[in-house]
Amino acid sequence: MRTFNLFAVVGFVIAGSVLLSVPSQAASPAATAGFAPTRFSVVDQGTAGKPDLLLIPGLSSSRAVWDAEAKLLAPNYRLHLIQVGGFAGAPAGPNASGPLLDPIVEELHAYIVANKLHPIVMGHSIGGLMALMLATRHPEDIRKLVIIEALPFYPVLFDPAATVESTKPYAEMTKQQIMAVPSDQYAAMQPKMAAQMAKNPEGQKLVAASSLASDRSVIVEALIEDMLTDMRADLASNKTPMLVLYAIDIETQQPDPAKYEAAVQDAYKAMPNVKLVRIDGSRHFIMYDQPQKLDAAVEEFLK
Repeated sequence: MRTFNLFAVVGFVIAGSVLLSVPSQAASPAATAGFAPTRFSVVDQGTAGKPDLLLIPGLSSSRAVWDAEAKLLAPNYRLHLIQVGGFAGAPAGPNASGPLLDPIVEELHAYIVANKLHPIVMGHSIGGLMALMLATRHPEDIRKLVIIEALPFYPVLFDPAATVESTKPYAEMTKQQIMAVPSDQYAAMQPKMAAQMAKNPEGQKLVAASSLASDRSVIVEALIEDMLTDMRADLASNKTPMLVLYAIDIETQQPDPAKYEAAVQDAYKAMPNVKLVRIDGSRHFIMYDQPQKLDAAVEEFLK
């Protein structure tokens, strides 16, 4: 396996770093039917009585990453907007130590059961991975899945032969290196990584700011768990209807269009009910770079 480039790894997965604020629309804490999540908070907005749509942002994102899309979906759906503790200035709570992804996924399941939901679930980046984990472990929970810029095992982007075992040394190296970066250098890195993640200049600023507002130890734990989570073997048995959106920036050839296309196609080939849609002219944050294309693809799939 070739050596991981630290900035490439962090830049790809920090991918979820977006807005600091909560949605600007009128919103209220979600009803929890006696269940109070500890690893994330939920804002309930949209139209009561309409189909439920649960939205999970990516690494170091706030729920406001969905602001523009939420406004378009709100008339036809009841939205449940997730905010993971430790990301974008939210208190870390129990996410401050120990495993992260598995406990969050199980709390998402508990939230769905407690509120008697059967939602559509949409996730970006590491939020997409958590959505895929939820659909695999609790297929009865989910009506449909929308996965935006996420793979069931993303180290294959760096080495097609990667496995969890072969990735472990690089994951540990990545953890040590990120935690050792002095604060001033860490801050200086953010705009450069943000520019790799979004073409939209305002989006780049928000990506960088949100990452800095996040708890670095929570980011690193989530990043390492993402590197070491391989869902590929579970896809064949996952019959949930799923839309996968992936971005190609033809202008800069980043990522390499042919290689990335092949990686996405190969990653999801075993899943029986999946639709893959390529979005050109976008980097990782499709919601900033190509919002109209994102909405058109989502609306078409959901209807």
